[in-house]
Amino acid sequence: MPYRLPHLHKPGPQGAIRIGCAGWSLTSAVSASFPGEGSHIERYGRVLTCVEINSSFYKPHREQTYEKWAQSVPESFRFSVKLPKAITHDARLVDTETLIDEFLLAASQLGDKLGCWLTQLPPSLPFEHDLADTFFKALRERTNLPVACEARHPTWFTADAAALLKAHHIAYVDADPIPDDCEVKHRADASLVYVRLHGSPELYKSSYDYTYLDHLAHTLQARAKKSAEVWCIFDNTAQGNAQPNALHLMDRLRLHHR
Repeated sequence: MPYRLPHLHKPGPQGAIRIGCAGWSLTSAVSASFPGEGSHIERYGRVLTCVEINSSFYKPHREQTYEKWAQSVPESFRFSVKLPKAITHDARLVDTETLIDEFLLAASQLGDKLGCWLTQLPPSLPFEHDLADTFFKALRERTNLPVACEARHPTWFTADAAALLKAHHIAYVDADPIPDDCEVKHRADASLVYVRLHGSPELYKSSYDYTYLDHLAHTLQARAKKSAEVWCIFDNTAQGNAQPNALHLMDRLRLHHR
């Protein structure tokens, strides 16, 4: 079935569409599509326009590591960085100011190539207004970059939850597949579109067929007319399908621009 994203409510400036993957490791199957000398990230950055740093969820990276990554890609390239699980899953958003400070200090070494933050919440974490308000207020006091929230408990998709996220300028992630009862029915921040494609029917493994990707290209173009930034991240990396899917989608977007 084609991937269909809900329409935004208000039109905005024409936004750029960024296509990338959750990580930049290159398999032998796609090596020819990322030609030239250099490290994997250098070759990746010459072809795709963004990447999601997913490893930051599992472990902290040194400031020098972020600096090196930033120096390895073109000026127009952008990074999305995923908040650590120490904040979202272990602390469950409670008393996280020190953890946020440590994370942002390191990741901010990406400089101008830092595009946005990704906050993925555990499926077991329900929406609690005061807790969410305190957490996102603390985050917003420290950064004004776009933030996408991938909530996975149904209570995060009510009108009340959407209003709180919108008040803090936080966008919903449009995920595929969508967890049960987690469809985005009320838009939060509409200036950012962040699509995460995890692979379906088999999570992190399945490839998306060409028909699906062709429909997605049209959808992203429509969303770009109403949002300042559109990101599409392929997270179906376990069997190497993310890069081919991203490359095909980029090809379709080029065709649609002719």
